[in-house]
Amino acid sequence: MRRPRVSWMTQADDRLLETLEESSLILSPRILSVNTDYSRHYVSERLAKLLDAKLVEKKGDGLYQITEDGQKYLAGDLDADALARENEK
Repeated sequence: MRRPRVSWMTQADDRLLETLEESSLILSPRILSVNTDYSRHYVSERLAKLLDAKLVEKKGDGLYQITEDGQKYLAGDLDADALARENEK
């Protein structure tokens, strides 16, 4: 899927969001790490950024789920420029 790239986002962010969306599950950084081949520490760092951007939400202690905005981003229906500006605040 071709979607606008947001300057602060990495390829890992796309992979994490895709994994959360495809699974339709609430997942921990550890489980995401195993399924994306990124270290748990790196996954946790990226999830913090995605949480700040409201692309994922916390569902309990150390558990994450993709948000509606995260799904819109993956579908290419979220204004990448607005997302970039929002995260810079």
